Amino acid sequence: MGCYTAPAAAALIHFFMRKSNKSLQTKHQLWLNQLFLGGAIFGVVDHAWNRELLAFSVNDMILGLFITLAIFVSWGVIVAVDVASTKKHAMKT
Repeated sequence: MGCYTAPAAAALIHFFMRKSNKSLQTKHQLWLNQLFLGGAIFGVVDHAWNRELLAFSVNDMILGLFITLAIFVSWGVIVAVDVASTKKHAMKT
């Protein structure tokens, strides 16, 4: 259960932060929220598939935190590539 609760909680917190803060209403922040939601949905599907939807363990919670961290790091790479690509295209014109 912790596997999907951590990214789901991150998605909810980030969603409300974006709603209340205009500076967070960018495409990159939207991507982060969508990645968190995707991680949560994947966790729910995985646990439902294995008939462990409401199972809970400390190891599962730690895994959820690592999944959330991996999503955040992946988002950083995606944003860096997007910024570099945008700069490259701007220099060509």
